[in-house]
This record gives sequence, structure tokens and C-alpha cells, in this order.
Amino acid sequence: MSSTTPPAVASLSDDDVHFIDRLRDSFRRFSTELGKVIVGQKETIEQLAICMFARRHALLMGVPGLAKTLLVGKVAETMSLGFNRIQFTPDLMPMDITGTDILQESNEGRRAFQFIKGPIFANIILADEINRAPPKTQAALLEAMQEQRVTVLGKTFELDSPFMVLATQNPVEQEGTYPLPEAQLDRFMFLIELDYPNEEEEIQIARTTTGDDASTLSPVMTGEEIIGFQKLVRRVPVPDHIYEYAAKLVRKTRPQGETAPAWMKPYVSWGAGPRAVQNLILGAKSRAALQGSYMVRLEDLQAIAKPVLVHRIITTFAAQAEGISAKQIVQRLIDEME
Repeated sequence: MSSTTPPAVASLSDDDVHFIDRLRDSFRRFSTELGKVIVGQKETIEQLAICMFARRHALLMGVPGLAKTLLVGKVAETMSLGFNRIQFTPDLMPMDITGTDILQESNEGRRAFQFIKGPIFANIILADEINRAPPKTQAALLEAMQEQRVTVLGKTFELDSPFMVLATQNPVEQEGTYPLPEAQLDRFMFLIELDYPNEEEEIQIARTTTGDDASTLSPVMTGEEIIGFQKLVRRVPVPDHIYEYAAKLVRKTRPQGETAPAWMKPYVSWGAGPRAVQNLILGAKSRAALQGSYMVRLEDLQAIAKPVLVHRIITTFAAQAEGISAKQIVQRLIDEME
């Protein structure tokens, strides 16, 4: 280690320190480029980047008109990645996502089955209104998320890296939908909630979207660089007290556990599982690297605790009747940890 390397990064090589600096600079350029077309949403952009470099997927929740599709498409553009949008509908079939074998006739007149790839074969997938498709179709997407491959008619096809699924749900219209079961929600690292812009941002949106100029974004990194940064994030050191904090916080969300606070037990029927601890650590590692930190800090974990935990906590009818949300419960648990 060089004499200029901070003592707190004894487990990092000089090359890793250099690559963290590169990742921080790349993330700043990435945010600047997106800012040319996306007004506000800085926290959302950071959370998407955290998921990308942690090699995880995210669920976006927001009412129509908040530029979810535009945002995801521009993220792919600035990262030089392939992008496909899948509109989920009640009649969507698994083969509409994965692809299927089609009987083709060659120039010699011979017939043979040829696999035609579906829209899942891209680097970034926007699964729009995922809760509008039946469970069988949802499962086809979730298998690809977990295994990064698809199986069609007994044949397995690997998906390209990097690979990231961003699914959206509309919190307003729930008639005729198939809500994701808790076990499937657990596959998503973050629940990213998009809110309405403030007045100043809404005026800026009107100015930038009603003219005749469409901004073209410049790529700030390649797919190979992203894969390298994803491997780097896994090597970011984590102090022991951060592991302990993550485990204690998750265990407090389980009403059946001894460490759950008494005030929470009437409001939560089921808490977060071990995957939440894994995602807290991975998310904190990714955020630390994006911020240019050479090790995970407590503030990194606290910053991503709500998007990791909110969709993993099932509230009771009593909580719903009193207007107590999972987000409020998580925030109080964090406050009590300090």
C-alpha cells in the first residue's frame, strides 16, 4: 500500500482505491447527463445506480406521468446498454417475454425449429406494470432475474451481463391486477417510490418537454466497465459493527422475535428475511463506492434501509386502519437504533 492510501482501507489494493475514485467520477458524470432530460429525481437516480452496481433489481412505484419509462431508457443510454420495455398485460404469456422456437424454412427447402429471442434478452429491462400480468408470466421474469438465464422447451439460454430488471407498479389502479406475492417482492433489492415534483421542478419539466429540441445523452461508461465496477463493489470493506447493525435492524422487524419492540408488534404481521440483511450490506457497499468512500459507513446503510425494508414488511389491518405505513415503521426502527 502506498503512503497516500488512507489507513482505513488496508484491505483494498491500490488498484481498487483507484477504481473507486473512477467509479465516483463516472457516477457524477452519469448524474449530470441524466439531469439534461430528467428534472429532479436525484435520489431515484442514485438508488437506480446503487442497484445496478450491486447487481440487483428494483421495483419502481409511482403514479403515471412521472417519467419512469423515460428515466429507465435514458439510464441505459448513458451506460451504452441494450434496453427493452415490456408492457405487462393480462394476456401476456411467458413466451412473449423469453422467446420461443419457430418453424423456419431454409433456402434448401428444409424445415427446422429456430429460437427467436424475446425482449428479456437485453441489459436493462423495464417491466411496465408487472402486476397486470398473471402469476405464470410474472414467474418467467422472476426466474430470469434470479438465474440470469431462461429455459424454453428444455433448452437453457444465458442472458447478457450486465443484466437488470426495473419493474413498475401503479399504486392507484388495482382492479384486474395480480399483486406480486411477498416471496416475489423479496427478489427486488429496492422499492423505489417516485413522488410528484415540486412546483419549481414541474415548471422546468414543462419548459424542457414542450420544445422541439430533444437532448441526446453521451455515454459515460461501457458494459465492460460496469461489470468491473460491479466486481469492485463486492470488495468494498465492511466493518464488523455495520454487519451487526444490519442484522439487528432486520431482526427488529420480525414481530415474533424477542428483539422486536412492543409498539411494533400490533402493526406488523411479518418481517423481513435474511435476504434483507444481504441487500442492506450490498446496497451500503454500492453507495459507499459511488460516494467515493473506501469502506462502508453507517450513513450508507441508513440511507438505503427504507428502500430495502419497506416492501419486505407486511403490515396488519390495525396499521392500515390507523394510517401507519411500513415506511413510518422502518424510520422509527432506525431512529431507535441510534
